[in-house]
Amino acid sequence: MSYFRELQATIDDLADPHRGILAADESSGTIAKRFETVGAENTEDNRRWYRDMLFSAPEVGKYLSGIILFEETLNQTDTHGTPFPELIVNQGMVPGIKVDLGKGSLPGASGDMISYGLDGLADRLATYRERGARFAKWRSVYPITDHNPTPLGLSANAEVLARYAAECQAAGIVPIVEPEVLIDGNHSMMRAARVNEHVWHSVFHALHQHGVTLEHMILKPSMVTPGKAIGKASPDEVAEATLNSLLRTVPAAVPSINFLSGGQTPTEATANINAINQHGTRAPWLLSISFARALQEPALEAWGGKPENHDRAQAAFLKRARLNSLALQGEYSEDMENR
Repeated sequence: MSYFRELQATIDDLADPHRGILAADESSGTIAKRFETVGAENTEDNRRWYRDMLFSAPEVGKYLSGIILFEETLNQTDTHGTPFPELIVNQGMVPGIKVDLGKGSLPGASGDMISYGLDGLADRLATYRERGARFAKWRSVYPITDHNPTPLGLSANAEVLARYAAECQAAGIVPIVEPEVLIDGNHSMMRAARVNEHVWHSVFHALHQHGVTLEHMILKPSMVTPGKAIGKASPDEVAEATLNSLLRTVPAAVPSINFLSGGQTPTEATANINAINQHGTRAPWLLSISFARALQEPALEAWGGKPENHDRAQAAFLKRARLNSLALQGEYSEDMENR
C-alpha cells in the first residue's frame, strides 16, 4: 500500500519556514533529571500536567508545526479529557512519537553506541498511527574521541536509522532521522565538521540502499560546534561550518533540516539557528529546529513544580518559541531577550 499522499501532507504541515518542532519526548528517567533541577516531583500526574501546560499554550501553533511525544504522553489526556494528539491537532500542529528504545554500547566498537527498538517496530508504528501520530523520531548517538566513531559505529548506526526510516514510510509515517554527534569532549571545530560529514554521508548511503524517499523524511542533525571542554564558537562560525558540511553531504531532495540543540543554552541555540538562516539563504533545504531543553528550559524554571505558576510558565515558553520563530527567518537579535 502506498502512503504517498499522506506522507506528503505531513511534510507539507511540518516543513514550515516560520515554525519549528518541539521535542517533548523525554523518557521518564530523563524528565526526572529536568524536574529535579526545579524541585518538582517526577510523578505521572506532574509529567502530564507539565506537558499539558506546554501543548495548550495560547496560539503556540503560530511558532511550532509539530510536537514529538514520549509513548506515555501519546496515551494521556489534558485536564479536560482531550487526548494529547487531538489537543495538538486543535492547536494547528502535528503529533509525532519517539520510537527508539534507548541506547547501549556497540559490541566490537569500543566507545560507540547503538540504539534499540527495531524488533516489533512495524506493529508499534501501526498502533501509534491509530492513536494519531503522523511522524516519528529515532535518535542515534555518536561520541567523538580520537578513535570514535569507528567504521563499525558509522555503518551500524546508519543501517539502524535507514531500517527505521523505511519502516516508517511503509506505515505512512514521516521519519525524523536524528544522528546526534555529541558536543562532549575536547575536539576542535574541524574535527567536529569531519565527523559530522562522515556520519551524514554514511546515513544517506544507507537510506538510499533501503529505498527511503528523501522527499518524505526530515533530518535532525547536530550543529557543528567544538567540544564543550575547549570553549564555544561564535554563531557565524557555527553557521559557516555547519552549512559547509551539510552542502557536502546532504541531498537537496531532503525538504527540511531541523537541528537539535545538543547541550546549548536556549539563547546560544537561538543565536546559532539565526546565524545559520542568515548564512543559508541559498540552501536547498528549510533550516529549522527540533529543540527540547532549549525550548523548554525557561518554562520549566518558571513553573518550578508549582501549579500556581501555570500562566507564567506558558508565557516563558511562548517567548522562547516566538524568538526561535524569528531566528528561522534570520530576524532574531540578542536584545530581544530582555523585551
